[in-house]
Amino acid sequence: MSTGALPPAGDWIRGISIKQPWAACILHGDKRIENRPRPWPWRGWMLLHTSQQTDRAALRLPPVARTIRGRELPTGAVIGVARLTGCHQDPDSAPPCGPWSEPGRWHLELDDVQELPLPIPARGHLGPWKPTADLVDQVLQQLPDLRP
Repeated sequence: MSTGALPPAGDWIRGISIKQPWAACILHGDKRIENRPRPWPWRGWMLLHTSQQTDRAALRLPPVARTIRGRELPTGAVIGVARLTGCHQDPDSAPPCGPWSEPGRWHLELDDVQELPLPIPARGHLGPWKPTADLVDQVLQQLPDLRP
């Protein structure tokens, strides 16, 4: 399928903005849960966008420090893609679903994580956002096999 045959970007892919170092832990580690205050109805491909802010306190957490050691932490850029496969919240009395999940938050379940060879500077937004066709084209230049 050629790039021109893809449905419009807003129909098959969204963006998610994540603070560093959490985005790097998704891309380079085993973090497959992204914690959010509200559930997300979207399922499918997501551009992993790093927000302009860095969570400085998280840099001192041992699992984060091990994952990001020696890595650059770009901000304000799309650095990869992942497939959002589900969204759940742990029951109040249940143990956390994984080491990266936060109690009381909604857990976005990520799969098929792929890193872009080069970060693409871009503006993100709160919640799942629709990327421009130009931004999706830039991603597809680096990940030509990415398809809906």
